[in-house]
Amino acid sequence: MYAVVSDVEKYPQFLPWVTGLSIVRRLSDTVFDSEMRVGFAGLSERYISRVTLDPVAHKVDVVKTEGGPFRQLENHWRFTPKDEGCSVDFSIAFEFRNPLLNAVAGKAFGIVMMQMASAFEARAKALSQEAL
Repeated sequence: MYAVVSDVEKYPQFLPWVTGLSIVRRLSDTVFDSEMRVGFAGLSERYISRVTLDPVAHKVDVVKTEGGPFRQLENHWRFTPKDEGCSVDFSIAFEFRNPLLNAVAGKAFGIVMMQMASAFEARAKALSQEAL
């Protein structure tokens, strides 16, 4: 799962609403800035986030740094290896610049998160089947 989440450039291939993603600045092998483009119902936005990878501790941290509809957006992934797979701890904090969008998004947040989680799980399953 760490490999799936840390391979951010592949997100447009499997994540709903992600229409593009590119690395815009590489500060080291494990820290870079990425520009994500998202779209839904004819609307599109882009923003830049700082991504910090820690392959030893199995952690991925993402903090929005510029642009887009968010006043604040950060998420943190923690992966704990288990006998068969791993446990995934995910946290996200977000606030839209537009208060109306913030209220609407808050109501749909659970549905969106379930769809995103399902997309990550499906990607991991597909990659593990390809490896066999």
